[in-house]
Amino acid sequence: MAKSSSSYVCQSCENSHAKWQGQCNGCGAWNTLVEQVIEKSSGKGLPGRKKLKVGNTLVKLSEVDSVEGFKKRISTKIGEFDRVLGSSTMSNEDNISNHGIVPGAVMLIGGEPGIGKSTILTQLVVNLAASNDTGNILYVSGEESPSQIGLRIGRILDKEQDKSKRFGKDSLRNIKEKTVFVTSTDVDEVCKIISKEKPYLVIVDSIQTLSTDDLAGAAGSPGQIREAADRITTTVKQLNIPTFLVGHVTKEGGIAGPKILEHIVDAVLELSGDRTGDLRILRAIKNRFGATDEVGVFKIDEFGLQEVSNPSQVFLEHLDMSVPGSSTICVMEGTRPLLVEVQALVLKSQLAMPRRVGRGVELSRIQVLSAILEKHCGLPLGFTDLFLSIAGGIKVKEPSIDLGLAVAMASSLKNKSLPQKTIFIGEVGLLGEVRNVSYLDRRIKEAKRLGYSKVISRKTHKRVKDVLNEFKLL
Repeated sequence: MAKSSSSYVCQSCENSHAKWQGQCNGCGAWNTLVEQVIEKSSGKGLPGRKKLKVGNTLVKLSEVDSVEGFKKRISTKIGEFDRVLGSSTMSNEDNISNHGIVPGAVMLIGGEPGIGKSTILTQLVVNLAASNDTGNILYVSGEESPSQIGLRIGRILDKEQDKSKRFGKDSLRNIKEKTVFVTSTDVDEVCKIISKEKPYLVIVDSIQTLSTDDLAGAAGSPGQIREAADRITTTVKQLNIPTFLVGHVTKEGGIAGPKILEHIVDAVLELSGDRTGDLRILRAIKNRFGATDEVGVFKIDEFGLQEVSNPSQVFLEHLDMSVPGSSTICVMEGTRPLLVEVQALVLKSQLAMPRRVGRGVELSRIQVLSAILEKHCGLPLGFTDLFLSIAGGIKVKEPSIDLGLAVAMASSLKNKSLPQKTIFIGEVGLLGEVRNVSYLDRRIKEAKRLGYSKVISRKTHKRVKDVLNEFKLL
């Protein structure tokens, strides 16, 4: 009978070590040893990594096409969530266009503590379990007790009942009967339960809490995370069960654990936002079954995460008033154009070295724009403090915001308001020219849809100085 043991393998050169150490003896790299399972067989053969049976080795394309589960995605009944997961149009007799979860897909969702990962997955559980067409949903609760998750479900149900009355007695009964909790943190036991119960959906909260006795490391170590994700993925792929894995993040913002964790799964989702604000943005960093340029926008309240159908209204505060230092820009979040307010505060500095501070804007961008305005437009910004902020707490890196930032700084310096319903779209070059940006027509269309009558871009002005002259900011 095979006997399992473990060794520490370097992730750079794959050199094996009997015990953990800081530096690899083979390549000299530091902190690259990860514990892995090996199997010493009593029969012939070489030692190798422990394998799990995945079913038939050879599968014909005709057999894949005949699998009923792959003909239609599973909608989460959360529009913004489905947008991020992706959509597909199947060439079948009904020409069905569907969106949501691909059957058998394994998705990893990460984010800072308290950002709303468990909340949005709980809302997903409630939506799917309420239907008569779904089976049991297995919730592996490694961090919370079932009673704690039950309180969150009750809060979500109260909100839905007040909002739409869409959950009747049958739906409430389905939610209570179909939601099954697993409190074990042993990944082998969890895999056995999944194989036995064959649930409709599996949620693991979180992957860092699972471990196996085949490894000596504690739960949350790189080796345990890798092995747990691999075993769960192998099990659910064999049974064609869609699965969500919740992942912790490091202080640098990356998902904790080895990088191979993101290679194992089919999709990597990131839920981000300012914890002091109420806005949450869901992005797809990796998606084998859809695009990675879509985002979902949510607003958090005491009941959960609510969809934001028109995000531009959330970012625009001064729709009916003109304020010096405020301008409107259009950014692209995926394929969706969003109108955002830019705020600038410019005042005489009392310091030997003037300050440059940005919220949601890169510091280097502020420094470059202030130099351009001083060189090509003659604005005395060398002895002023500059404070710039993107309203709503989002971070923007694309160059299309340059023109809006420059005009906002000039507006604050001259203490003159910009005309209402005017939007600025364009990149500013080092020579003071206004440059074209991608998806300009789509941005203009969105601005006009929201009532903005005047669009300033490369099509209307060639230089920043011309823009400032038109609004009498020089």
